[in-house]
Amino acid sequence: MHKLGAHEVPLRKVFSSDYDFWIPDYQRPYAWEVEQARQLLDDLVEAVEREDDEPYFLGSMVLVKNDGVADSEVIDGQQRLTTLTILLAIVRDLATPGGIRESLGKMIIEPGDELLDLEAKPRLALKKRDQVFFRSYVQTPGRIEELVALADGAVKTDAQKSIRDNAKALRDALVGWSEEARHRLVKMITTRTFLVIVTTPNLTSAHRIFSVMNARGLDLSPADIFKSKVIGVLDDEYAAKWDEAEVMLGRGDFADLFLYIRMIFAKERAKQDLMTEFPKQVLARYLPGRAAEFVDDVLVPYAEAYEQIRDFRYEAPAKAEQVNAWFRRLAQIDNSDWLPPALWALAHRGDDPDWLDGFFRRLERLAASMFIRRVYTTPRVIRYSTLLRELAAGHGLGSPAFELDADERAETLRQLDGALYLVQKTRKYVLLRLNEMLAGSSGVTYDFPIITVEHVLPQQPQPGSRWRTDFSEEEQVVWRHRLANLVLLTRAKNSQAKNYDFTDKTTKYFQSKHGVPTFALTVQVLKHSEWTPAVLETRQKELLRTLAEGWDL
Repeated sequence: MHKLGAHEVPLRKVFSSDYDFWIPDYQRPYAWEVEQARQLLDDLVEAVEREDDEPYFLGSMVLVKNDGVADSEVIDGQQRLTTLTILLAIVRDLATPGGIRESLGKMIIEPGDELLDLEAKPRLALKKRDQVFFRSYVQTPGRIEELVALADGAVKTDAQKSIRDNAKALRDALVGWSEEARHRLVKMITTRTFLVIVTTPNLTSAHRIFSVMNARGLDLSPADIFKSKVIGVLDDEYAAKWDEAEVMLGRGDFADLFLYIRMIFAKERAKQDLMTEFPKQVLARYLPGRAAEFVDDVLVPYAEAYEQIRDFRYEAPAKAEQVNAWFRRLAQIDNSDWLPPALWALAHRGDDPDWLDGFFRRLERLAASMFIRRVYTTPRVIRYSTLLRELAAGHGLGSPAFELDADERAETLRQLDGALYLVQKTRKYVLLRLNEMLAGSSGVTYDFPIITVEHVLPQQPQPGSRWRTDFSEEEQVVWRHRLANLVLLTRAKNSQAKNYDFTDKTTKYFQSKHGVPTFALTVQVLKHSEWTPAVLETRQKELLRTLAEGWDL
């Protein structure tokens, strides 16, 4: 069992030989802005002004650290540690020689002790790209004034710019203080200010701890941990490729990408968390000797495929529009379990738009049927896992997992023939797909913020209306929420919709400003001069036939 420790540690011990802090390359760069640095100083000033002996807790840190060993890998707390070091360095450089200046210098840099085998070095090492800058201008005594005067061209990274800007803001705030006031501040910092330091010797455990803590540091995802394993054995070119993929997708989708890659490789439902399974099921195939291959052949191609699917941006000399239309349809389904086989297809057959059109036609049919039947997560994921295994085995478009058996087809039709309006998750998807099939289009898109589903026969007809004459109470119950009685409208019209009789409703609410209805589904309604149970019965059969043919049910 991994030994977990959590202790309240005063800052004089934090900045001592008990800890040798270093920021791993997979961490976010230093990124606190002036507002956050000033807030830290304001919090400390408020604690000083209380003039009592109550301890001040500055927050928490999470470290990978073994008992009795100073080496401390910072999982959470980099932003705070770095800013505190800048603050201490500013007070050090503003102080007169001797006394407090020497004490602060020892908090920032370990002076070394030959008898104790302590090496003289800074107590905090930033990421390699910024460490020399930080050591030269912050940790080395007497250079803060040079740091705050640096021009933009002299700082090479965003982290270095943040270091300079925050140093300037903190120095501007402190330079007007008296020596005595600054002395009181650092005395409070060293004696009455505490951090709760959580330590564990295991990286996975440290990440889990951090995930449930709401600290002020920047977020760390499993992707960052995997980056440390892969990029740690490669050069800056591959770190740049990794970062470019993350920027392209954004942090959230990039983190999700690793879930999909795990599924593609394992071809089975996850049994443990990603931090445990991804290294075993994916990275173990590439590390330590094939890390570059993982980036070039796995991470980058799948990231590019994900961007094309997400943004509907597949490009090809022919059929690109059809493929992107399938992406749009699948994006409306209420889960992302279909994405791993979609990513596999684009990564492996991205240069064959005809094949992709056939593939995504089959994938959408399968996904839509499970969506309509409300198949829950486990059997859904098992189905896609089977599909991935069949694709890897070379079955291609003939993969048996694509096929719907007789029971699945019958249940899909039964759901479509029921009270569709009451199934809020699926009703709009079904009507939009039906509208496409009626329009004979490969992918209709509508530029409306919101599209809603509306009844023709109202849910509650007004007393004395024609609706109550044409429909008995029983017939209203039978037809009210079924497919034949539903149309698509824009929200602007839906908000005006009232219980008008059929003729008034069709002319006032089912047509656009130019007299032409927006949706093919609505055009059909306008062809009728009356709306009766007999009309609905015929229409229900026709619409179900259209869906059955379109989805091959």
